[in-house]
Amino acid sequence: MKGPSLTTIHELPFEERPQERLERLGAAALSDRELLAMLIRSGTARFDVLSIADQLIRSAGSLAGLLRWDSSDFLAVQGIGKIKALQLSTQVEIAKRMMRGQRITELILDEPRKVWEYLYPETRSDSVEKVWVLCLDRKNKLIRAETVTSGTASGSLVHPREIFRPVVRHGATALILAHNHPSGDPSPSPADLRVTRRICQAAKTMGIEMHDHIILGEPEHCPNRNGYYSFSDAGLIT
Repeated sequence: MKGPSLTTIHELPFEERPQERLERLGAAALSDRELLAMLIRSGTARFDVLSIADQLIRSAGSLAGLLRWDSSDFLAVQGIGKIKALQLSTQVEIAKRMMRGQRITELILDEPRKVWEYLYPETRSDSVEKVWVLCLDRKNKLIRAETVTSGTASGSLVHPREIFRPVVRHGATALILAHNHPSGDPSPSPADLRVTRRICQAAKTMGIEMHDHIILGEPEHCPNRNGYYSFSDAGLIT
């Protein structure tokens, strides 16, 4: 059900304003702009709260497009200040973690494609390179997935201590390292090869199994159309 089409909140009858509709009908009845208005809470002297919500949707292309945004993107929208930008970027991260948590129950990651299928919904919304550590038990069941670093569109630096901190904290016996290439091409770079060798050596020293390092991309950029590159499949992890 779509909300009223009037532009500003002051033009709406009291009972048709987002908060009143939320109380009366529930969140599912609200339009995308109304839901955003409830998160934004208030406008400014120049920009009405619904107008700000409309700007966000137009700039992101859709409500789902906001999953790509960080605080700097929100701050670039007229009517959004620093505190509100930080709050909205926090809400985006909460949404991502909730989506990730829904997929984690009894998940067995015993082949690269399963890792790609698990992380791909999240990587599609990322415009920067990120590194994930997937913590596993002895049966390859996923215990925890954590983003350990986030970089620019062209690279993300990673240190072994950042990789193994969540592994040790969650009592995992094995790990899979994964990172995305925002370009969509999962072909490994020389830096990817160096990092993989370094992490493999550290894992052996610590007595932790490193099953794979998977680079996540888009199927259309892969010769075999699978959307990822597996260091294990390539024989680079033994």
